[in-house]
This record gives sequence, structure tokens and C-alpha cells, in this order.
Amino acid sequence: MQTSVTTIPHLIAVGFHALSEPLRISVLELLRQQELCVCDLCEALGVSQSKLSFHLKTLKEAGLVHTRQEGRWIYYSLNISQFRVLEEYLANFHHSSVATPALSRCD
Repeated sequence: MQTSVTTIPHLIAVGFHALSEPLRISVLELLRQQELCVCDLCEALGVSQSKLSFHLKTLKEAGLVHTRQEGRWIYYSLNISQFRVLEEYLANFHHSSVATPALSRCD
């Protein structure tokens, strides 16, 4: 995927938005262990497929998960490269933790 200066902020924003919901965090924690299909995720989380589908769509649109279809089942796995984008974004704040004072332009 080729990114431009304008798509990077969008990727970061949708990534952090996707991480702002506890159920989606739970999904990601399960996917850290292995690729799972929707039925396995529903069972592990105790939620309906209709509720989970919305959250999986959000994670997919944020680029945080990959999907793979096998027969009639869709399997989900983590997209580590998108997590690296978010990680690098946050790391840049750590490296520039000392802000340069503003130059006064007011009279």
C-alpha cells in the first residue's frame, strides 16, 4: 500500500478510533494468539454475530486486521504493519518530548 502525506493522518486517526472501544480491544487480544473466524470470536467474547460484525468492520477499515475467506467462513488476523504505523506515530512524541518555546509575534 502506497501512502501519501494526506493518507498518513487518516490512517492514524482511524487506527486510534478503532482502538477506542473495549470490545475491539478484546478482539485484538484474541487475534494476538491466532487467526480466528467470526463464530470463534463470538463464542469467546459472548456476543452476537451482528454486534461483532460492526466492530470487525471498523477494525478492517482501520487496517488493523486482515481477512481471509475459506469456504463460507471469514478468518481474521492482525495486520502488524498498521500497528507499527501507530507505534511509530506515538514514538515520535516521545522523541520530541521537549517542545521548543513559541516565538512571540504579538506586540
